Amino acid sequence: MQRINIPPAQADQRLADATDWLATLDARWSSIEPASADASFRRYFRVRSANDDSTAIVMDAPPPKEDVRPFLNISRLLASGGVNVPAVYAADEARGLLLLGDLGNTTYLRALTDAADGERQRLFTDAITTLVQLQQIDPAQAEVPLARYDAALLRREIDLFPEWYLGRHCQIELTNDEKNALERIYAVLIAGALAQPTVLVHRDYMPRNLMVTGERNPGVLDYQDAVIGPVSYDVASLMRDAFLSWEEPQIIDWVARYWDRARKAGLPVREDFSEFYREFEWMGLQRHLKVLGIFARINYRDGKPHYLADTPRFVNYVRHAATRYQAFAPLGSLLDRIEGTATKVGYTF
Repeated sequence: MQRINIPPAQADQRLADATDWLATLDARWSSIEPASADASFRRYFRVRSANDDSTAIVMDAPPPKEDVRPFLNISRLLASGGVNVPAVYAADEARGLLLLGDLGNTTYLRALTDAADGERQRLFTDAITTLVQLQQIDPAQAEVPLARYDAALLRREIDLFPEWYLGRHCQIELTNDEKNALERIYAVLIAGALAQPTVLVHRDYMPRNLMVTGERNPGVLDYQDAVIGPVSYDVASLMRDAFLSWEEPQIIDWVARYWDRARKAGLPVREDFSEFYREFEWMGLQRHLKVLGIFARINYRDGKPHYLADTPRFVNYVRHAATRYQAFAPLGSLLDRIEGTATKVGYTF
């Protein structure tokens, strides 16, 4: 057995456990280095073969904080439907260690940041095509049944907003009128989500989790939280991203391209595009409120402050919905109180 030497600056017990595990496998590895980390407790390392310079990825998902079984379950499901996901070479479920295929180091986030318009359109066309392919997969084919995006889950997500963003980050105390207004908004969002047709939902189908690949572009990552849920959810994740923003005419164009492909593929989107676009925006608002809460929680609970830098993007997304739909106007007023500004209201729906 061969054990990789770990540079002192990288050394920790989990990484040592990973290299010990790698040494028990047939392949020989010459080096290990950080590949990425995410908002959870998972980490990723890239290992290089001692034989042919090929690479693979080690997922470190420390129990009991993480569980690799959902990832493996969804991996098999997506692969069976032709989605480009990492191959699973080896797994130690008890220790939370996986050896995965390497989809490269160019995320959509990196590629889109400086892409010319033609390349940007190509990348989004591929992402839309793959999303339609993913949504055509029958969730019932999963070896372990998937959860549903039900009212309880939607509510737990929305509750992150008042608890972590408003209460912990903004440190404001809501008035009774504000609490009641928010409750009405939450009810509208949950009812709207539950009224949508359902498909397989990735839950984080965004540029950071899509990899630029030479074949079958894009590669898809971070799908372990997949559920059965609203058809517009992943579209909202892709178009209203956490780290990139687009002008509304471009978003409308991309959503329309998705909608057209989805209809031709037989997916259960609305026949009227304007109705689907409203569902897309309302679903997006539910996600925006959730993410504001998550980014605050990651900072205060998990000690990862860099996510807070992107909260203004989500505040702007929330303001967009508050000015477009009268039902959400109280959110604009609440943000005004937090920021000491005045919202220009122009309802269109």
